[in-house]
Amino acid sequence: MSATHDAFDTDLFVIGGGSGGVRAARMAAQRGARVMLAEALGQHGLGGTCVNLGCIPKKLYSYAAHYGHAFHEAAGFGWQAPSPRFDWSVLQENRRKEIARLNGVYAGLLAGSGVQMLAARAGLADPHTVVLDDGRRFRARHILIATGGRPHVPDFPGSEHVLTSDAIFDLSPFPARLLVVGGGYIACEFASIFNGLGARVTQLYRGPQILRGFDHDIARFLTDETRKKGVDLRLHADVASIAPTPGGLQVQLIDGSALEVDAVLYATGRKPNVDGLHLAAAGIAQQPDGAIITDAHYRTSAPSVFAVGDVIGRVQLTPVALAEAMVVVDLLFGDGQRGISYDYIPTAVFTDPNVGTVGLSEAQARERCGDITVFCSEFRALKHTLSGSSERTLMKLIVDRASDRVVGLHMVGPDAGEIVQGFAVAMKAGATKAVFDSTIGIHPTAAEEFVTMRTPVAS
Repeated sequence: MSATHDAFDTDLFVIGGGSGGVRAARMAAQRGARVMLAEALGQHGLGGTCVNLGCIPKKLYSYAAHYGHAFHEAAGFGWQAPSPRFDWSVLQENRRKEIARLNGVYAGLLAGSGVQMLAARAGLADPHTVVLDDGRRFRARHILIATGGRPHVPDFPGSEHVLTSDAIFDLSPFPARLLVVGGGYIACEFASIFNGLGARVTQLYRGPQILRGFDHDIARFLTDETRKKGVDLRLHADVASIAPTPGGLQVQLIDGSALEVDAVLYATGRKPNVDGLHLAAAGIAQQPDGAIITDAHYRTSAPSVFAVGDVIGRVQLTPVALAEAMVVVDLLFGDGQRGISYDYIPTAVFTDPNVGTVGLSEAQARERCGDITVFCSEFRALKHTLSGSSERTLMKLIVDRASDRVVGLHMVGPDAGEIVQGFAVAMKAGATKAVFDSTIGIHPTAAEEFVTMRTPVAS
């Protein structure tokens, strides 16, 4: 369907200025559509969680944390230097400057495409009417909801004293003692980051293994490496209550023990940002957790309203939101042929060391494929023969025996995300183990291990 000019105020009204919303607005405008985008620009600018409170600042802080180990490891390579001193405020200020620059880039992209930006919160009055918090109303031929998600903290005695990932970047002063609660990738990343920056970190997870849903060997291996790096990672552990004391926060655990810390970070899950959207007014169906229900083309139960990204609760990754946004744009203002597959989506966990993964875990592969072959390699990277570090790397391949196709590829080690991205292309194209075996590796690299593994592990 092409853009038309009629009684509607706009062809597409986008609610939410995060990655998915900005991409959809910009690309729709470039195809000739009249586009409006509403985002409440308060404490944070355009770009959503990823730019302001997620991927970008987290990765910058991860880089900072790695330098702590790098300075120490350099001695094994002949570098002599005085002991470095970390300045938390410098990192925070430089991060703020970079995020402000990116906010400006997003604003420039929207303006350059002809998108009308509205600095306000928006909700729905009906399937075609958007109402802003300042009272303005707009009639839209199509509406796209891309409001993302936010951290969720369970209710317990003292929960008002905890922080979420939204507040951790600007925490002041630097917490000498940090408690991280959670076992997902966000919790693991921040535990690793603050440990690297010099905090004494305790991480609690109520379950038997961190990174639930990831390959078991990867989760187990990261647990060992995390503990080796100095994080006090406790499984089957949880908080009973938190109370302020003159020395910090007194944390009572469910096993009866106690901790005193300077700050508590809760990373125990996220929920869709749907408050204030008045979805019921437009007849939009939701999951029990609030996530908006959509079809394969991201159309909600109201045919004129679409939703993408974290607010629909499928795969909560920025590149996925971007791809979903393009499906909507192509459906509304293109030939409607674009689609995406949720198979073989690569992802990384920016812990120390990194995790990179694409495809099925071993448990998933056994369930879906039945007969599989598993290849696994654990080694000490060449760098650490001189660095003095005891860090090890794990690489794992999972092969569907019937087709010989590589259906799972997993890594724990430096630059795992960078390495796995390239292999994801091959796996998306259907690469078999025979193709991997016939590929010449780059020597000496860690990545070459993926094309040199020949001996499967015992069943």
